[in-house]
Amino acid sequence: MIASRKIDPALVVRSPIAGKITAFNAPPGLLVQPGNPPAPYSVANVSVKWMLANVPEGESGSYQLGQPVRVQVLAYPNRVFTGKVSKIYEMVDPNTHRVTIRSEIADSKDELRPGMLANFVIRVKGPVEFTSIPANGVVREPDGTMGAWVTTDRHRFMERIIKVGLRNDGRVQVLDGLRRGELVVSDGAVFLSNMLEAPPSD
Repeated sequence: MIASRKIDPALVVRSPIAGKITAFNAPPGLLVQPGNPPAPYSVANVSVKWMLANVPEGESGSYQLGQPVRVQVLAYPNRVFTGKVSKIYEMVDPNTHRVTIRSEIADSKDELRPGMLANFVIRVKGPVEFTSIPANGVVREPDGTMGAWVTTDRHRFMERIIKVGLRNDGRVQVLDGLRRGELVVSDGAVFLSNMLEAPPSD
């Protein structure tokens, strides 16, 4: 029988696992017997946390168990926590059309807290190399196409129609239309396009 919340060395019971007390169900007077609920204390291993992420239904087929995960939270903006995808739930939210994905995130210092908001990256494919150019080197033409100006001698210029992809850190991924190593105009690209569109002067 537990008489008080003060720890009596004579009544210490060792936990079968190392961890942190997450629940206390032992008021004074509780008769404790092995195997009878409720357990006076709940102990959990908190070195690994669960992160629940909601991803668009249309992207759910790209996720698989074991994919690496990188996580950042507002409390530690310069820290990156790592883990892996451990469960992909079957149900789709009928209101948001999103699927819940659970990841196991390593947290050896017990810094992550329930309810924290996180930014995360899940690598769904291996890295792929593409040509990229500065964002100011991409010009949107009146017909909606994307163009870039290339030069071989810095005196003569030719416009190329390009197909663009991702944008990141001031650069644009070029999926088609440029060859690796070509010299592309950046700061003056819009100026060249405007000259091309300008009506001839008298």
